[in-house]
Amino acid sequence: MNENDLSKIIVDTAFKIYKKFGPGLLESVYEGIFAYDLRQKELLVETQVIIPVLWNNIKFDQGYRADIIVNKKVLIKLKSIEKLMHVHEKHVRTY
Repeated sequence: MNENDLSKIIVDTAFKIYKKFGPGLLESVYEGIFAYDLRQKELLVETQVIIPVLWNNIKFDQGYRADIIVNKKVLIKLKSIEKLMHVHEKHVRTY
């Protein structure tokens, strides 16, 4: 399955969850439901994946944490906020 096929499933799942619950829940709640639904579709779903930072050839695991990675191809950064800001886009690009 390619990234476009995965993205369609992911976006459809996100809209389904949003239509059911709307805004305002904690990110951890959305993450649990999202991961469950994607696994029900027989996708490989990893949550809270550590993405290390390298400094002077030393790996620091405290770097970043991807909320969800699907089939080792698509990174999902969940946000439960009123407005996306530039810093949120920067987080995803950094991952």
